[in-house]
Amino acid sequence: MHVRTTTRTLVIAAVAALALTACTSKSENTAQGTEGAAGGTDAAGVKVTLVSGGSHPYFQPWEEAGQQAKSDFGLGEVTFNETAEWDQAKQNEVLNSLAAQGYNAFGVFGVSPTDINTTFKQLKDQGFAVGSIASCPAGDTNEADFCLSTDTEVAAYKAAQAAIEAMGGSGNLVHLTGNNVDANTQRRIAGVEKAVDETGGEVTLLTTVTDIDKDLSTAQKAVADLLAAKGSEINGFVSTAYNPAVASASAVKDSGLPIEVVAIDDDVVILDGIKDGSVSATVVQNPAGQAYVGSYVLSQLQTKACTMADPGVVIDSGSFVVTQDNVETYDDERQAETDTILDQFKNELLTCE
Repeated sequence: MHVRTTTRTLVIAAVAALALTACTSKSENTAQGTEGAAGGTDAAGVKVTLVSGGSHPYFQPWEEAGQQAKSDFGLGEVTFNETAEWDQAKQNEVLNSLAAQGYNAFGVFGVSPTDINTTFKQLKDQGFAVGSIASCPAGDTNEADFCLSTDTEVAAYKAAQAAIEAMGGSGNLVHLTGNNVDANTQRRIAGVEKAVDETGGEVTLLTTVTDIDKDLSTAQKAVADLLAAKGSEINGFVSTAYNPAVASASAVKDSGLPIEVVAIDDDVVILDGIKDGSVSATVVQNPAGQAYVGSYVLSQLQTKACTMADPGVVIDSGSFVVTQDNVETYDDERQAETDTILDQFKNELLTCE
């Protein structure tokens, strides 16, 4: 996704500037590089780093979106780092190294949802602004300043509903997803189960396959094994992780089996499948919006121009059902949601002097 500054975005910002108190005015001035509150630095002194848990296609839009945020908000630097190798200890080393290099605002996808709060607190104790991006810590406590992430249960629920509709409201559904210990995976499982339960027994969740999002080859093997063992029993696949979505879209098309496929995210294989009818739908997320808005918020916090009205607040970055009807235009909806979230932070979620 390309994060762009549209005419509509500028109009929204102008209206907000007229309607708001000094809060937004201060935020906007800081974003353009003017002096922040006492004890702070200006936006040009903010060095944002966006750190994923490891290499994964989902995070690739973060790099371009971060550069767009740097340009739009006058930030000193924005960098993208994906070298953590899905190991929390290695991610901690990466974060420490970035801090030593002068980065002072951290947007982080924590590898371990159960341990990441310790890392967040350590960064906060050093005086850095910290956002939990694309995933929130497990449990009810978020030690980061905010969490901007997909509501994964809602997204999975939407995907399962789309799959059930494509199946005609009955039959056997298979759920393909990611790391079983990830809190996001458990939320996705809950979302799919909710949609299935609402059918009153018309749809059976044949199996839920976890731990197959490590890479595409792992997902391809899992899908191939499923089709070989139970292909004739399966009426639908719902995938709530990236690699299984791509694997199931390709495998079902190649097999010729009458299985409805609902995917997640917007890999070209999935979008092409929607266009040719081999994929019924996908649910796209908003990684670029997470990086773009997250970078802005981090800059406001690090300059001390603003604080969080509700520290640790969790914000849904959005999820969107894509079918043949909107496959050419869905990104407009996603961009509009990014604009809305940015406006929400400016108007409601940040308290500014």
